[in-house]
Amino acid sequence: MSDAVPEPVARETDGGPSEARAPEHDPAAPAPLDVPRAPTGNAEVDARLARLADADHLATDGHVEVYEDVHRGLRDALTALDARPGPPAPPSQHENRS
Repeated sequence: MSDAVPEPVARETDGGPSEARAPEHDPAAPAPLDVPRAPTGNAEVDARLARLADADHLATDGHVEVYEDVHRGLRDALTALDARPGPPAPPSQHENRS
């Protein structure tokens, strides 16, 4: 008789909820860029810039759709700013000459 302790036997499991598996690292998987964004003070612009984070979870070929959407939204926001009435512009130097 031997006093040796039997070694545990490795066995496959079904990976059910009772077993926690460590996620495997996939170097080809999308990785967040974690680029910091400072608030602009304009809620519409900030929301568009926050949308850029959606690209962090997409493969590279999915970035174009997000970037185009953000660009379109920022362009629309700038156009809206130009359309808003504001204080009159100061007279140019050429208008002051008589």
